[in-house]
Amino acid sequence: MADADAFEYEGTRADAIGIDIRGLYKIFGPDGAKLVDKVKEGMSKSELNEKYNHVLGLKDINISMPAGKIQVVMGLSGSGKSTLIRHINRLIEPTTGEVLYGDVDVCKMSMRELREFRRHKTAMVFQKFALLPHRTVLKNTVYGLEIQGVAEKEAEQRAAKWITRVGLEGYEDYYPNQLSGGMQQRVGLARALANDSDILLMDEAFSALDPLIRMDMQSVLLDLQQELHKTIVFITHDLDEALRLGDRIAILRDGEVIQQGTGQEIVLRPQDEYISSFVKEVNRGRVIVVDTVMDRSRRLSEGLTVPRGIRLEQAAKHFADTGQSEVNVVDKKGMPVGVLTVQDTISAMVTPAEH
Repeated sequence: MADADAFEYEGTRADAIGIDIRGLYKIFGPDGAKLVDKVKEGMSKSELNEKYNHVLGLKDINISMPAGKIQVVMGLSGSGKSTLIRHINRLIEPTTGEVLYGDVDVCKMSMRELREFRRHKTAMVFQKFALLPHRTVLKNTVYGLEIQGVAEKEAEQRAAKWITRVGLEGYEDYYPNQLSGGMQQRVGLARALANDSDILLMDEAFSALDPLIRMDMQSVLLDLQQELHKTIVFITHDLDEALRLGDRIAILRDGEVIQQGTGQEIVLRPQDEYISSFVKEVNRGRVIVVDTVMDRSRRLSEGLTVPRGIRLEQAAKHFADTGQSEVNVVDKKGMPVGVLTVQDTISAMVTPAEH
């Protein structure tokens, strides 16, 4: 398992900076700071509301979000995921705790420092697109650059580049009401990318889209991320979306982190019945990588190969297309690191195996 995870974390941009959230609490209400100790001593969310008329938003959140990767925060409505993402750029003030960008605590920034952090280090993509209706696609895309003080010509050149990259070339002069939902969200993504921010915050960014358009936008994001390697925090209530996008996933319930890890760690080893209920219908072939299933003690002297890190679903297709019953799994240099059999592949796609 460790080797598989190491593969997933290759390709991180050298200058990427991660986010560490430590001991973060949010209690909504005028006396929130005075009630933190009550929560630490075990007071539940319902008790806090009943006795003190305060709402527990987040409880002791500790997440290390990897630099240059996609951290998904998943949970049902009311779990605290949108509250959490708004602490990263301090749109919501914490009750107590730390949000570290590198070694800088966002929670301790002055208002001037916070404005600069929001303008230059973070960009946000919203569920409802948040486009300005009186501005064209181009003018919406340059909006953040205008706030940064970038010269008009340079801003429009940068915006045009990202409009093309998200597949909207030729739509620069259209207004939001002339675009489909998927196209509007592409504008939102182009606007965020044009800012060239280190951190991309995406709050249920694709949830308002139809299923096919949603999958298309997921593909757009993954394709861009292969090149950009930004630190992305992506909020969703959908497990399939979380598993497709997330290098790491944290699952929240009632303001607490219930489990976090890679997608396959969560699918193969759910920590409780709550998580099990999420993952029981998951297509394991789309989550588990061949490294988890291969026999590391064997090497074939000849035959076809598959690259390490691919999903079992891809390996199964390879077996079906070639008629092979076993293949070498190879690393980036083409060196064999194990043997994968069709029997082990099919077995692992049906039920989790202990490795």
